[in-house]
Amino acid sequence: MKRDLSRLLQPNSVAVVGGGTWCDAVVRTCTAFGFEGPIWRVHPTREGAFASVRDLPSVPDAVYIGVNRGATVEVVRDLAAMGAGGAVCFASGFSEAVAELADGGEMQKALLAAAGAMPVLGPNCYGILNALNQVALWPDTHGLTPVARGVAIVMQSSNIALNMTMQRRGLPIAYVLTAGNQAQIDLATLGRAALEDPRVTALGLHIEGITDPRAFEALARRAAELGKPIVALKVGASEQAQAATVSHTASLAGSDAGARAFLARVGIRQVDTLPVLLETLKLMHLMGPLPSNRIATLSSSGGEASLLADTALRHDVVFPPLSPAQKTGLRAALGPKVALANPLDYHTYIWADRAGMAATFAAMATPDIALSLVVLDFPRTDRCDGAAWHLVVEAIGDAMAMSGQRIGIVTSLPECLPEEVAEACASRRIPTLVGFDEALAAVSAASWPTTAAPAPVLLPGPDGATRVLTEAEAKAALAAHGLAIPIGRQVDLADLADAAAEMPLPFVLKAEGIAHKTEAGAVHLGLRSADAALIAARDLPGPFLLEEQIEGAIVELLVGVLRDPAHGFVLTLGAGGIFTELLQDAAHLLLPVTASEIDAALARLRLSPRLSGYRGAPPVARDALVAAILAVQDYVTENADTVHEVEINPLICTPTRAVAVDALIRLREAQ
Repeated sequence: MKRDLSRLLQPNSVAVVGGGTWCDAVVRTCTAFGFEGPIWRVHPTREGAFASVRDLPSVPDAVYIGVNRGATVEVVRDLAAMGAGGAVCFASGFSEAVAELADGGEMQKALLAAAGAMPVLGPNCYGILNALNQVALWPDTHGLTPVARGVAIVMQSSNIALNMTMQRRGLPIAYVLTAGNQAQIDLATLGRAALEDPRVTALGLHIEGITDPRAFEALARRAAELGKPIVALKVGASEQAQAATVSHTASLAGSDAGARAFLARVGIRQVDTLPVLLETLKLMHLMGPLPSNRIATLSSSGGEASLLADTALRHDVVFPPLSPAQKTGLRAALGPKVALANPLDYHTYIWADRAGMAATFAAMATPDIALSLVVLDFPRTDRCDGAAWHLVVEAIGDAMAMSGQRIGIVTSLPECLPEEVAEACASRRIPTLVGFDEALAAVSAASWPTTAAPAPVLLPGPDGATRVLTEAEAKAALAAHGLAIPIGRQVDLADLADAAAEMPLPFVLKAEGIAHKTEAGAVHLGLRSADAALIAARDLPGPFLLEEQIEGAIVELLVGVLRDPAHGFVLTLGAGGIFTELLQDAAHLLLPVTASEIDAALARLRLSPRLSGYRGAPPVARDALVAAILAVQDYVTENADTVHEVEINPLICTPTRAVAVDALIRLREAQ
């Protein structure tokens, strides 16, 4: 059901139900924030309050409910019948507390039934801060000030949300919205409602778990239509995504890999820390997505230039060599004594020379550079005169006007950027990034390329008890979808000698029913006679697989698919054979994928040079390799309702073939 959240998020009237300190704080905070509409108190015995929401002078747009969970359900039922715009439910004790309260799930069902079509945030959440309309349905202190435009931040954690309102980085925050246990309104729906406000420039998300992939896909599509980027900090791990230990794929993929693949697929930029989330949102608010990750930095210190160059090694950013045009302009501005490079140490020859600094900054900021950053750590204002540093800001403004390019400021330490400087720079569309690590991580996130809307992810069927196919069964099932497998047959000990005599030489003997056969000594290679096969089988349980030995291997790969109920099916491509866990060289995608996406993922692997021909070796048959991966996808797609796991390890890649020499399939048992 699609719900209109506009009255809840941008109310003209507010009611606060309850008489505790939290409700007192909501009234006090909303009043102090400058909300101009009526704020009605509702409490049966409190002086000056209305006894019930049914007694209010008119239907409220937004209601803060700060009573116990049982009373909350009754208040929600009354509000829904009245046609209220929506409610924030502060109480806990619903589905988030089922481990402690046996009736938590039933209480949540009752809440949802009572709400009907009326929007309800929470339960167990702080609520709403709207700095655009000066609304604070918020039971605590906060650090926001009124703004005309800014970013929206939607979070599951109310306390982290509160902390983020206290930032001093010059980031204008338009909304802070908390989702609580998402009984009715989830993160994606809340984020989409915020993005629809034309005053919102970008969206930041704090995600503990994705409950509805389709809702996130819709959010990402709408954000792309509006031209508003989304940045997410994803935390937590889903136990369901930690698949069975019988596979190597499970050691490389799981909830985190699935989440990263999902967010990347839909175009949501992922970061790993709260400071980087704020810095990336700041860039997005002022400049939008960067066209590339090619940057330049300028400082008056060789130490800072070196530190930036080293820091860049940890991030997906590039310091391109200076172009002839840059060298010409920089030499004219700096004279002959400065060694020209990127990062640039421009020494102190032009310090306090506004025209000289502007010329230098403009010369570096050429169209092929996505962002130029001037290192500028401000001194303590209580002990130092910062006039010369403010002159650098003026020079940056001049250089932006001269070049028409993006130029910002980066400080090495957060405390070296006064908040008033950050806000003044933001008003001039000069980004101020704090901390070298955070700044370069933000640039990397802001420079992710945008892609066309992807196909919806392939969603798995229900969970349940599983069974593992034999290797022969798994290979036969995959071969039916076009996967190349070795010539071979399954035999018992009594038929082993006769079968071995008919095999092409050399051949391989395997004991079926043993996971991780190499470690268990259950694989024998290079056999050339029936006697050799009998000797190899002497201490192994049957049945056995006899297969041709694939010669001419260039590389061994792992191709695995895991059912991740939160995100879809995670396709893992990586180093295979006995080195899978050791090398940890893997790329992760979500099904469905295209041949070009597979090719791009293979190119990201550290072993990619071996696929293309390394030090004179021939390349692998790339078309055959991609076709093998697509064959696995075809099998999973046809059996999505029951597949839990598929793994090919290794897929032996030769100059002419890509052959699955081992296969595992785990399926949900028929109900």
